Amino acid sequence: MSHGDADNGQVTPRSTFYDQGRFGRLFPTLPPFAADTPSIRAALAELGAPGGPMDAGDDLSDPVTLITDPAKSAHNPNNPTMTAGFTFLGQFLDHDMTFDPTSSLARRQDPESIRNFRIPALDLDSLYGGGPGASPHLYDRSLDGGRTTFLTEEIPGSSAVSIDGSSRHDLARNSQGIALAGDPRNDENLIISQLHLAFLRFHNTVLADVKAALGSAFTDDEIFAEAQRTVRWHYQWLILHEFLPKTVGQATLDDVLTNGLKHYKWRNDPYIPVEFSVAAYRFGHSQVRPSYRANFGTSATDASLQFFALIFDPAAADPNDPADLRGGRRAARRFIDWQTFFDFGDSRARPNKKIDTTLSTVLFNLLGQSPGTPTSLAARNLLRGLTMEVPSGQRVAQAMQLPELAPSDLADLQHLHLHQRTPLWFYILREAAVTANGEHLGPVGGRIVTEVILGLIQGDSQSYLRQDPDWTPTYGSGDAFTIVDLLEAADVVPTIS
Repeated sequence: MSHGDADNGQVTPRSTFYDQGRFGRLFPTLPPFAADTPSIRAALAELGAPGGPMDAGDDLSDPVTLITDPAKSAHNPNNPTMTAGFTFLGQFLDHDMTFDPTSSLARRQDPESIRNFRIPALDLDSLYGGGPGASPHLYDRSLDGGRTTFLTEEIPGSSAVSIDGSSRHDLARNSQGIALAGDPRNDENLIISQLHLAFLRFHNTVLADVKAALGSAFTDDEIFAEAQRTVRWHYQWLILHEFLPKTVGQATLDDVLTNGLKHYKWRNDPYIPVEFSVAAYRFGHSQVRPSYRANFGTSATDASLQFFALIFDPAAADPNDPADLRGGRRAARRFIDWQTFFDFGDSRARPNKKIDTTLSTVLFNLLGQSPGTPTSLAARNLLRGLTMEVPSGQRVAQAMQLPELAPSDLADLQHLHLHQRTPLWFYILREAAVTANGEHLGPVGGRIVTEVILGLIQGDSQSYLRQDPDWTPTYGSGDAFTIVDLLEAADVVPTIS
C-alpha cells in the first residue's frame, strides 16, 4: 500500500487555480488544518503510531483464529453490510483514478505541481495501458498477433492444491517475477493482483463474444475497441449500482444523482481533489482485515488444507512463497477463491471491517517503505494530509453546509489539540462511525466520494452516461451487473461442493 515518496526538497507554492491540473482542491480558499510545525507532526505521529489510538491491537499470533474468533480482533469490528472483497475493489478503482509516485511526506506541496500519472477517469487505463500498440507486453502475441487478447499465465502446480483440481492463473511476469500490468500497484498484494487478473480475463471473455457476434467483416482493431467499450461500460455500471451504494449509502447517491454536483466542478477537464485522494477515499484503509482466507485449498471444511494468512507479515521469510498475502510472487497456492471475498449466496464470504478510526494492526508495520519514513499507514496518511495542506474536517463540513461532528465525538483528540481542527481523513472515518455505525461513509465523506466518482464518469466523453445513458448491461442477470457477475464471466470462480 505504498504510494511513493520523493526526496526532501523546497516548499512549493499553494495555488488556488484548482481546475487547471490533474490534482487540485475542492475548497481552494480554506486554510490547512494546521501549520506544519514540529509539535503538530509529533501529535500526528502519536495519533498514528503502532500501539497508539488508531491501532486495533489485533492478536496476530494465528491468522486462522484471527478470522474465526472475534476476541482476537475485539477492537476492530466487522461490517455486517459489506464483504471483504469490496476493500480491494475500492483499491482497484483508486489505482484507475490516480497515480502519484512523486509526492513527499517531508515537504509541503501544491497538488497542481504534482502530476497524476493516471488519466483522472474510470476508464481502466490501469488495465489496458496504452493499448496493444503502446503496451504490447500486456497482450498475447500468440493470438491475433497481440492485438486483442490479454496475456495471462497458468500457475504451475496449482491444480494439485485447488479445491476443484483446476489450474489457476496469474498475471504474466517477466524473468524476475515483475508483473506485466498497466499499473504496478495492482501487484501490491495477492488479492488486488488476482482481481486485476479477473478483469483481464473478463476482457478476454467479452472479446471472444464480440468476435463471435461481429464475425469476420470487422478488423482486429474494431473488435478490440468494441470489447474494450463493453468492459468499460460494465465496470462503470457496477461502480454506480453496487460499489457506490454500499460505500456511501443509497440516500447520498440518490441525492447527488437527483440534485447534481454541488462542490466538484471543473472548467476544462476533471481533476482529482486532494480532499478526495488524501482524505475521503482513504476510508478503505479502515476496512482492511488483518488476515484473510485466500483459498480453500483442497477442502471446504478443513482449515489445515486452506490458505489463511495475514495481509502483510514482515516476519514471513520465504522469498518465493511467503506466509502472508503480499504480491509479487508466484507459487502453487498463491491464488484467490472469490467465495471468501464476495457474496455468491453460499454464506462463505467474510465481512470487511467497519469504517472507523481503528485500523488493523498489520497496517502499522508496512513492508517496503523508504528508510527514515513511517511504517504506520495511519501516520503516513495523517502526515500526507499535513504536507498537502488539506483543510480540517470541521471547515470542510462548514463549507459543504453539512452538520459538523459534536465536540464530544472528538473528545479523545483533546490531549493532542486536534479536537477542534481535526485532520480530514480522521474526521471522515470518525464521521462514518458516528453517523452510519461504520457501515458506510457519513455526510461529508460520502458526498465527496460520490461527487468525484460520479463526476469522473460524467466528465468522460466515452462513458456510458455520456454516450448512452439508457444502456443496460449485457452480462449479469436482467439489467443488473455486479462484481460477482464479472468474476463468473471471467471464469475465475471455482466449483465447491
